[in-house]
Amino acid sequence: MSLWIVVLLFVVGLIAIIKGGDMFVDAATWMAEVSGIPKLIIGATVVSLATTLPELIVSVMATLDGKIDMAIGNAVGSVTANTGLIMAISLLFIPTVIKRRDYVFKAFFMLSATLILVACGFIGSIGVIGSALLLIIFVFAVVENINEAHLYMGEMSKKNPYSEKRIIVAKEKKANIVKFFIGAAAIVIGSRLLVDNGSNLATLLGVPERIIAVTLVALGTSLPELVTTLSAIIKKESSISVGNIIGANIIDLTFILPVCSILSGKTIPVSGTLALLDLPAALLVGSIALLPTLFMKKFARWQGVLLLIAYFSYIIVTITI
Repeated sequence: MSLWIVVLLFVVGLIAIIKGGDMFVDAATWMAEVSGIPKLIIGATVVSLATTLPELIVSVMATLDGKIDMAIGNAVGSVTANTGLIMAISLLFIPTVIKRRDYVFKAFFMLSATLILVACGFIGSIGVIGSALLLIIFVFAVVENINEAHLYMGEMSKKNPYSEKRIIVAKEKKANIVKFFIGAAAIVIGSRLLVDNGSNLATLLGVPERIIAVTLVALGTSLPELVTTLSAIIKKESSISVGNIIGANIIDLTFILPVCSILSGKTIPVSGTLALLDLPAALLVGSIALLPTLFMKKFARWQGVLLLIAYFSYIIVTITI
């Protein structure tokens, strides 16, 4: 197969994942909303999980195909891209003040998960204990999100005790059910194209699959977060963008890789380059983004600059070693 055909199929896969992801999130949100689940709870659970579905499907397919470096590289690379590139762009345009109580748990969850993976990297595999610890963090993160949403809902109900009920229109119901299944199918098909042609692209270019995974695949599956960030910048709501990115990172780290480990039925080996470069890079950008903020109570522009320097330095090292 020629290089151009492989690139074309890879791009088609990316487009299918992005468009399918949009449709799936919209439909899943609608279904949750009409079932009576409050919008804030939907945002804390359904939307967060749905937006990371592309990364999950890509990593699961890669794992089942035995392409372990691509599976881990996609999940970890997405976290590095989300933080080092997308969050950096947000901070450059609109630095944001935070409430320490709302932020400290998310920072703890993300950095703890990254540290666990770095430790797994030095051990050489993601085993039962590592997967269990990551899943425990995932459960605590979801519970904390729901608690935050309940707290906020209580405050809002005092200000506005009257709420509108959603009127379900038959036509709207049918359209969203169709969007749900088409979106899910597009994600699955797009993921299949991405994994297969990502592997083919690596072979044709003579580079390891890991490089394709942590660069092109990771950036591709992170595009929804980039779109959300650009929208937030235009609306001057960077706190929403930062919150979404941290939430997506926590799910990428604590849910996707344990699921891959469970489905593979064995420990997931971590290659030397992943252990010595990719995982430490994720920890570095996470530390730059999160640790200073705990003391300053805000995200600053200089963090955005440092994140971009760190991210592009990592990419240069990745493609040159």
